[in-house]
Amino acid sequence: MSVRRFWASASTLLLAAAAALGMAQPASASSSAAAGGYVALGDSYSSGVGAGDYLSDSGDCRRSSNAYAYLWAAANSPSSFDFVACSGATSSSVASSQLGSLSSSTSLVSLTAGGNDVGFASVMQDCVLSGEAACLASVDSAVSQMNSSLPAGLSSLYGSIHSKAPQAHVVVLGYPRFYQIGGSCIAGLTEAERTAINNASDVLNGVIAKQAANAGFTFSGVADEFTGHELCSGDPWLHSVSIPIENSYHPKAEGQSGGYLPAFRSAA
Repeated sequence: MSVRRFWASASTLLLAAAAALGMAQPASASSSAAAGGYVALGDSYSSGVGAGDYLSDSGDCRRSSNAYAYLWAAANSPSSFDFVACSGATSSSVASSQLGSLSSSTSLVSLTAGGNDVGFASVMQDCVLSGEAACLASVDSAVSQMNSSLPAGLSSLYGSIHSKAPQAHVVVLGYPRFYQIGGSCIAGLTEAERTAINNASDVLNGVIAKQAANAGFTFSGVADEFTGHELCSGDPWLHSVSIPIENSYHPKAEGQSGGYLPAFRSAA
């Protein structure tokens, strides 16, 4: 049985977890950053879905003690730490439900957002369950949204963050490329599908970086940190299609500590 047909049999699970896939919904840093309050916003890549050890009060947001934000706070002891990133978050839901922790005393903010806005969960579902043509069409649709509607959503969110925390240093993190092209995978998606997904991730990161720069925020990509640890690398820091299904295409604990944490630490 092919990998694609095997996972097609799990389609009901994938559909139920579509909002969680890919991105899902409530050395030390500078002394100035550690001295003030730190607020960690964002989607599942910031909450730590896939990294395990979820905080008991985080519910479906799946905030992990292995997430980069939690690890940074433990190492740097900011004056306050509000960890409000949540699986399933979009730029609009971050703006509507996560900004209450921001204030004029907030000195540091971290954030991942954008993947859910363009339906990357659905893209990965299409690529796993359908053929190459459907996958590539879904990727193209997501890229179109990245270039059309996403910039305005991010700009609005970033403006709201600045209004509520005008003194804060804001670090916006990107997303990793999922696949090592020409790697060790011998089944599953085609190389054309993997390449298209990676290229879409690059476009997404470019859009996020531009909007962050426009807002005066710092963008820190994670593609370099994950290089050599993508799916098909032999030492992946990302889950492939997994059980529990919400872990799929999210960083493992190693991806948070070895990928996201250094990228955040260097920019914080």
